[in-house]
Amino acid sequence: MNGSFRLSMTWLHNWGGLVVGWLLFCVFLTGTTAYARFEITRWMQPERVEATNSPDAAAAAIASLWREAPQARRWLITMPDERRTATQVYVYNPPGIQPAFRKLALEPDGRPLQARATFGGDFLYYFHFDLRVPGLVGRYLIGAAGVALLVALITGFVIHRRVFWDFFAFRPGRSRTRLWMDVHNALGIIVLPYHALITVTGMVPLMLLYMPWGLQAAFGDRPAAFNTAVYAEPPPTAAAGRAAPLTAIEPLLAEAARRWDGGRPGWIVIDNPGDAAATILLKRTDSDRVVITPEAILFDGTTGAVRTVWEGTGGAAATRAGAYGLHMMRFADTPLRLAMILCGLAGTAMIGTGQVYWIIKRRKREATPSFGLRLADGANLAVMVGLPIAIAAYFWANRLLPAGLAGRETFEALAFFAAWFLTALHPALRGVQRAWGEQLAVAALLWAALPLMNALTSNAHLGVTLARGLWGVAGIDLTALATGGLFALLARRRFRGARRRSDRPLPSASAPAS
Repeated sequence: MNGSFRLSMTWLHNWGGLVVGWLLFCVFLTGTTAYARFEITRWMQPERVEATNSPDAAAAAIASLWREAPQARRWLITMPDERRTATQVYVYNPPGIQPAFRKLALEPDGRPLQARATFGGDFLYYFHFDLRVPGLVGRYLIGAAGVALLVALITGFVIHRRVFWDFFAFRPGRSRTRLWMDVHNALGIIVLPYHALITVTGMVPLMLLYMPWGLQAAFGDRPAAFNTAVYAEPPPTAAAGRAAPLTAIEPLLAEAARRWDGGRPGWIVIDNPGDAAATILLKRTDSDRVVITPEAILFDGTTGAVRTVWEGTGGAAATRAGAYGLHMMRFADTPLRLAMILCGLAGTAMIGTGQVYWIIKRRKREATPSFGLRLADGANLAVMVGLPIAIAAYFWANRLLPAGLAGRETFEALAFFAAWFLTALHPALRGVQRAWGEQLAVAALLWAALPLMNALTSNAHLGVTLARGLWGVAGIDLTALATGGLFALLARRRFRGARRRSDRPLPSASAPAS
């Protein structure tokens, strides 16, 4: 029974991991970039590399909105902080005024942001949980992959009964198959707590999508009541039709800081500005705490009186908010975020080495690789090398496309998908074995040359950012150099292996068959 159970777990681990492994690789890699989401955005907007925070950003944004959108029914302001140094403003106009919605980007002092349009790090951040697929299909796929990863972690632990012994049994001199398995096992053990944490907590943000029955039982067809109770998002009030001045924002910020023990708002929502029915909602930022239960204060927009307070109490709310906060890691300082990046890369490598090990092990069993094996090997290449190439193409497009091009952020995203499609098509044209070496070389070139392209096309190259102490922005260039070096080593090893195989003498015609 024990033997059959372990064999069943081995089969489930191998085949379950293979089926979702490519998707999980994409999720882990792009999810890891989310830890540097705002730094990537700043790198992709070199015109504003010296932008700094301002204590009067809220008042400056409101003053700018009075000039830009005085007729709006709602202003939603995302406040800047140490990492997100631009003020993002979302304007919602009343019915009959076009456009119905628009987005503005402001400097902390209220000036319009003078920088190239780009999705920046947000593109990779959203890709990691919805694959940039319209609708909810991508999110359902990510949820299924998350469940499969939990199964793979559990079955992997069952398979490797001597899991800690296997960790120290690293045998690089034995065989290539054994090497890949040892690396896979070691990476799985080193950051096993991270794997479990990030997988379980990753299901929390989308849990109501996968299991909506509790929401339906408690709130029925009243989603507005749910948003008010759980997310501190009250529905907008109707305008009174009587003009009235908007109260000053500074006293409201001071009151919020007093109630939050020094905490600051991350979002400001102003409904019906300039109307007697105006309201101002301050929502606390997520970047100063682990358990990010909704904490918010709703003020009367004309008198400044407190109307409603959300304190985020309740065990269920705190459990959900704690899991969500641990997954997002918005509270993390620079050393902790660097540690999370390393853990994310280790998880990505664990998945990748498992996929490669599966191919190598089965290639040994087949004298002539079957179509299915070649297809799986090509999929490995398209994901594990093709996706990094696509990300590099996304960064290159950011520098090569004209800064004033209309819709340039869309063209950057198209460059990502076009490059990825070409890497998937390449093995079919050149053969999988040749394509591996060629794509590794292309990845090495694109990533290693990215800092040079940055220096030639902007005034925010590596030397400038280091001199100004902008370590987050400089880290993108340094990471590109390290990534290019890694791919160069892999390409060199691949080409040397191919050369050794081609130099082997052919067996003599008179030699006996083995």
